[in-house]
Amino acid sequence: MSQVLSDEQIERYRADGFLVVEGLAGPQACADLRRRAVEMVEEFQPTDQRSIFTTNEQDRISDGEFLASSNGAWCFFEEEAFDDTGALRQDKALSINKIGHAMHDLDDTFESFSYTSDLAGIAADLGLADALALQSMYIFKQPHIGGEVGCHQDATFLYTDPMTVTGFWFAIEDATLENGCLWAAPGGHRTSLRKVFKRRGPSFANAGGTEFDVLDPAPLPSPADLVPLEVPAGTMVVLHGLLPHWSDVNRSATSRHAYSLHCISASAEYPAWNWLQRSAELPLRRLDRSAVTA
Repeated sequence: MSQVLSDEQIERYRADGFLVVEGLAGPQACADLRRRAVEMVEEFQPTDQRSIFTTNEQDRISDGEFLASSNGAWCFFEEEAFDDTGALRQDKALSINKIGHAMHDLDDTFESFSYTSDLAGIAADLGLADALALQSMYIFKQPHIGGEVGCHQDATFLYTDPMTVTGFWFAIEDATLENGCLWAAPGGHRTSLRKVFKRRGPSFANAGGTEFDVLDPAPLPSPADLVPLEVPAGTMVVLHGLLPHWSDVNRSATSRHAYSLHCISASAEYPAWNWLQRSAELPLRRLDRSAVTA
């Protein structure tokens, strides 16, 4: 596979723990993905148990629907979507925080966006020649109520030994300071993993819920120590699994749609206590489509 990134880009990623690549996704690809995400929200019929997404109180989303979303495409509501009576404050289309977590293997539009030679080449350039596409999320960052995503490390939620998880985050719409762009800590990946997020009980048992296991009590950086990543639509941001990153609430009138795909190395150990566990009927696939593995 030929090299996609320049040597300078590879060195920048190794130094900073993140890399901004503008124009990787074309306008039509972004429009198609946005259209399909909106359609999925239109098709979504909430149950009485309404799953709400927040990274600040992770135990609150550890219900059966959240854990089952490892093998599906589930819509999660914004934390501020409901009023005190439990009714939506606005239309359902403006109330969904994200869709997750297996669209890249279940939906043709998401699959076409995710499995590309350019992305496989970039992963290989950064040391993931055997990248498996593990998790996908379409994030809406809704106007006025788009929730904060607290400072975190992706390896907390998608742990491998050795650490290999790498995030590929695509701006489907312009990401600005006003609508909740990403913030990152340059060089912050040269640090320890603070905690891991585990299932309680058997791998596929939902009843046990989840818990955090603290590995290092040192705090992650505060937003004041991070730099904003304001990027136009079509930009991809690569995120190292140990990199502390954050995004603020969106109080503006403009949404900030984004798509995130997390990959791991096929050669790394992926423990059975990770919250995301794929069933045998939906095995992980290589990003370059060269192989299928359980």
